[in-house]
Amino acid sequence: MLLMKTECQQSQATTLENGEAYICSYECTFCTPCAVSFDYICPNCQGELVPRPKRAAQPSS
Repeated sequence: MLLMKTECQQSQATTLENGEAYICSYECTFCTPCAVSFDYICPNCQGELVPRPKRAAQPSS
């Protein structure tokens, strides 16, 4: 299961669970301004930063 981190790893800005944030395949998490400044490339692993998916309130069974 995807870990929904609540803080940008660069600026420490709050990233709400269902708010806008960007992640790489290693789940590094960044706010939108940081993702833009990195040109959507993770500064940790050089992977692509993509919009983090929103989590449903209740998982379907």
